Amino acid sequence: MRLGGIGRGVALAAAIALPALVHFGCAHPRSASVARKNGLLKVFILAGQSNMEGHGVIAGPQRGTLETLSKDPASAARYRHLLDKDGKWAVRDDVWVSYYDAKGPLAVGGFAARGCIGPELGFGWAVGGYLDAQVLLIKFGPGGTSLAGPWRPPSSGGSVGEQYQYMISSVKKKLADLKTDFPSYDGKGYEIAGFGWHQGWQDGLSMRDALEYEKNLANFIRDIRKDLGVPKLPFVIGGSGFGGWGQTIDRRLMIMKAQAAVAQYDEFRDSVRYVETRGFYRSEDLSPHRFRFHWCGNAETYYLIGGGMGRAMVELLGGPKAPANPTGPSERK
Repeated sequence: MRLGGIGRGVALAAAIALPALVHFGCAHPRSASVARKNGLLKVFILAGQSNMEGHGVIAGPQRGTLETLSKDPASAARYRHLLDKDGKWAVRDDVWVSYYDAKGPLAVGGFAARGCIGPELGFGWAVGGYLDAQVLLIKFGPGGTSLAGPWRPPSSGGSVGEQYQYMISSVKKKLADLKTDFPSYDGKGYEIAGFGWHQGWQDGLSMRDALEYEKNLANFIRDIRKDLGVPKLPFVIGGSGFGGWGQTIDRRLMIMKAQAAVAQYDEFRDSVRYVETRGFYRSEDLSPHRFRFHWCGNAETYYLIGGGMGRAMVELLGGPKAPANPTGPSERK
């Protein structure tokens, strides 16, 4: 089943029905020729470090893989929308993804680490389920990059980060090459509609970087809006919540506090949202990997982060208020 679109009412009803694992469902797909072809292409930029790249394991019998989650009777209903009528992973033609050299419709895999998903999957299903327009996600996820270093914005002083510069120039080039990269693009124009940021691990390794994170993030938002020419560009911050509510390392807590604080600035209050992710953490016993980074490779975690960011973006775009994410120590053990 290649989805050409989803009825907005059906999508929003599905979102309300499963508040713990909200998704914009696919009960009644519409033909690609009916919707998704009107108006401007809606472009969203997703950026960060390796947790934006995505390491949620797709296949395998381990707990926490997408395959296991989709087959386990306890969770299968939550992921049914990701499967087509033949039981294969569904592909959304109404949402395109550009991730470095990879380009194509949104699918399970292909736009993250090998054999993995990242936040793009949940994000794409959320915004794709709301917007009656073709959607493009332009994604960047270089591992080991800090906001104080490679992502450093111009307004923070010092040397502008090479990754920041690359992202700005790359977005502009990809938008200039839309017809080449996506031959079915109708040429009616585009709108840069939003920005999603999931990063913070690297800055949390250094007290110096953690202390300046809030300043750097605020400058990052301002500079991106200026350099992309969208003064009020909706911006969603996916919290750096690894370790869940049991996290005690001061530097990591400082990063999360800084991320939440920036979203409360008066200048950002109506156009920036912080998404709490600590409740999406799954312990090693529930995950494919036991190493304590990349969210233990748990596919559910990555899907929930992307979905939470997508729902927050939908709210900023004028859609329904995003359901509250877990705000206490209720994540699974």
